[in-house]
Order: sequence, then structure tokens, then C-alpha cells
Amino acid sequence: MKKTKNFYLNGEKFFSGDILNLSNIITYFDYNSSLLVLEYNNFICPKEKWDTIFINDNDKIEIVTIVGGG
Repeated sequence: MKKTKNFYLNGEKFFSGDILNLSNIITYFDYNSSLLVLEYNNFICPKEKWDTIFINDNDKIEIVTIVGGG
């Protein structure tokens, strides 16, 4: 039996029964991975670790996209 996990992305609550890592979240929500900063449970998470960090119940993820302009 799968256990549903809830997590928070930019303050909004989501649920999943799948095993997800941070890369899966970025892909699913269609973020441009080269233009963002990801905070995982209050720590900035380097891109090299996104494939190895799996979502647990009540995790908090903040994604800030970088926008250029003049």
C-alpha cells in the first residue's frame, strides 16, 4: 500500500503517492532549472543534489525563479 505524502511548494500544499525527488518536482511543474534557486527545508540546495533528495512528508520547498531585465 502506498503512503501518500504531503509537501509544500512555495507555500501551497500538494499530495503525492509516488516517490519523488527534487528533479521530478522541477520537471513536473515545468520550471527552467537553469534559472532558479531551490530551497529545501530552509536550506539552499545545490543542483547537483536534486536527483538524490527525495520528498518526505511535510517537506517545504521554495523555488525562486531568476528574471532578467533592464
